[in-house]
Amino acid sequence: MKRLYVIGDSISIQYGPYLERYLAGRMVYARKGHEDTAALALDPPQSANGGDSSMVLAFVSAKAAASGFAADVALLNCGLWDLRADPQTGAKQVPVTQYGANLAEIVDILHAEGVAVAWVRTTPCDEAVHNKREMGFHRYAADVVAYNEAADAVMSAHNVPTLDLHTFTLNLGDNLYCDHVHSNEHVREKQAAFIAGWLAAWDAVSRKGASGG
Repeated sequence: MKRLYVIGDSISIQYGPYLERYLAGRMVYARKGHEDTAALALDPPQSANGGDSSMVLAFVSAKAAASGFAADVALLNCGLWDLRADPQTGAKQVPVTQYGANLAEIVDILHAEGVAVAWVRTTPCDEAVHNKREMGFHRYAADVVAYNEAADAVMSAHNVPTLDLHTFTLNLGDNLYCDHVHSNEHVREKQAAFIAGWLAAWDAVSRKGASGG
């Protein structure tokens, strides 16, 4: 049975329990968690949240150097933290060019570890709600699109398959959010079902290819 390792932000934390349930008997589920950050002594974000691409790169580099990845497939996402914008200057937490460079390095490390990568496109945000909140940073829908396009180019160049969770989520209609960016419970369950179905199909094709069928 293939082993799946999830590295992602709070969106993946929220759909994670459903995904683990849907993959039971097909894939062994694991994710970046407290045991990783404790062992590697990394800076925040702590526990299961991957944070921005620079944080993910630091985590992946440290884990590869320390214990490696006991996984066949990495389900990877970062972006919502990267595109955080300073309300005064508009400066992004991680500029889009650096974001692309970070993603390329992350993929290279995982591939060198013998781990296949499946990329999850960054989910949308409700900027009208988000940017009225006293959060210290803004997010914009146009930046989600731009950062997704940058990730698309990297993944295409590295032959990494992509799950378009962004479009899938938008197509679920209204009542998507419980706040400014996080999904309502029914959306999380649908996201997990979409990802589980994609992974199952991908695994079936991989097995067929390996057997020469």
